[in-house]
Amino acid sequence: MDTLFELLPLLVLLALVGAWLKLSRARELAVAEARRQCERHGLQLLDETVGLSGLRLRRLHGQRRIERCYGFEVSIDGNDREPGRLWMVGDAFTGLSLPTIETRLPEASPVPAPASPPATRGDRSNVVPLRPRDDQRRLH
Repeated sequence: MDTLFELLPLLVLLALVGAWLKLSRARELAVAEARRQCERHGLQLLDETVGLSGLRLRRLHGQRRIERCYGFEVSIDGNDREPGRLWMVGDAFTGLSLPTIETRLPEASPVPAPASPPATRGDRSNVVPLRPRDDQRRLH
């Protein structure tokens, strides 16, 4: 009975070391996947690292599995830092969230959009065309 109580701290320590090694290996796989996805989408992976940002249960093929979410930062043009996330179950990549690229109109010479034709009764579209705002008509 005394040997069991003496072995219990050792078993707990071994379990913690095993869990740490398993999570380290999973993080290495997440870094490799983040690097691969950034190359695929033309982004730069900043700091060459990811961080575990969440865990959740997910049903996959009828079984509940733990899905890990890793956060990382990417750069679109080298002058910014945008957040990205990827999800993994075991060694499998399951999801990705990357920033979108916003296109901006040049501010130096705004080009007015052509006037849209008046809507007719046969026109069933609910899309309202928007034109770039003139800098002279600001409401400050």
